[in-house]
Amino acid sequence: MTVIASAGVRRRAPVSMGACLASFAVFWVAQRAADVSMIDLMVYRAEGATVRAGGDLYALRTTTARLPTTYPPFAALLFTPLTLLDTAAMRTLGTAGNLALFVAFVRLSLRLVGHARVESVWWVAAFAVWCEPVWTTLRYGQINLLLAVLVLWDLSRRPGDRWAGVGIGLAAAVKLTPALFAVFLLVTGVVARHRHGSGGPWLRHARVAAGSFAGATLLAAALLPYDSWRFWTRMVFAAGRVGHAEDTANQALRGVLARLLHTPEPGAVWIATAAVMAVTGLGVAVAAELGGERAWAVTACAVTALLVSPVSWSHHWVWCVPVALLLATRAYRATALGTLLVFCSYALWWVPHGPGRHELHQNGIELMLSAGYAGAGCLFLVIAGISLGNPGPRQAVTKE
Repeated sequence: MTVIASAGVRRRAPVSMGACLASFAVFWVAQRAADVSMIDLMVYRAEGATVRAGGDLYALRTTTARLPTTYPPFAALLFTPLTLLDTAAMRTLGTAGNLALFVAFVRLSLRLVGHARVESVWWVAAFAVWCEPVWTTLRYGQINLLLAVLVLWDLSRRPGDRWAGVGIGLAAAVKLTPALFAVFLLVTGVVARHRHGSGGPWLRHARVAAGSFAGATLLAAALLPYDSWRFWTRMVFAAGRVGHAEDTANQALRGVLARLLHTPEPGAVWIATAAVMAVTGLGVAVAAELGGERAWAVTACAVTALLVSPVSWSHHWVWCVPVALLLATRAYRATALGTLLVFCSYALWWVPHGPGRHELHQNGIELMLSAGYAGAGCLFLVIAGISLGNPGPRQAVTKE
């Protein structure tokens, strides 16, 4: 029977891989036909060039859109190799690299939910590459998939692994949002110690994440002292530099509330809502982790980070992939299908947007269309909380 099963895997794997490569090829052609700008990749390159030239990183305005630098200085250090490539080569390598990272992200997501069949990675990647967050990530040449892979790789380490925490720390040093995963580990460890007298694995994991973040940040401070001082004393608090809160692409709670209240800055309402969501989402994640449900814990933490961040552009929601996979493998198939429809519909772009700040004048239907990701995220946290109260049988790891 084992021989027969192995032969079946050998037959299915080339078919699934071929389907994935064909989908990727069509995707690549479609991106080129759409004349994608890869504008964020151009910004990254300009940041690297500014570092090499010794310029003022946070005075930079680049591309026709006059985009500023918004990431911590450590990210700019990582972008310096981009200056060695011409534009065409950089775009080609950027697209190929993101597609490779996407396959790794799908593999890690399937492993997280307990489904490790090799051919499943290719089938899922072939379909999921077309969802809006992934399309837009590659359209802009964004680094979302790199950060997500770092986090998932980190959280798939065995307990006690000396590298556990490094991925989260480095991801947070590049972009602050992943730091919530370190907070999640810290809170889990503190609660475990209070309840059971031992939270060592989580606390150790959190310490390594914090140490890795601090090490990368101090390295940037040593090499870029002026830029580091400016970022950590001023720019880190300037959420408006990223873009208008009400932009339809902003799928964080702040964006939804700005559109709902027809105001460019929801202020105290957002702060209160985000605080409640942060406590609730982290509570669900910690309870899931302590209950042995790592998949629910990780995805709940990721969704919480996306909801409470001042700005979560639509391409940040690549975490919809493990969310949908988790729902599908835990008998929430109807909800998983609905989640896929939300993230594959591109509905947030159906509303008036662009210059003129049309999003401040949306009607009821437009408000619903432009709140899809945040709504799906809130629904997922509700389901995650319910699943903890009624866990049922856990999903076994399946592999051939």
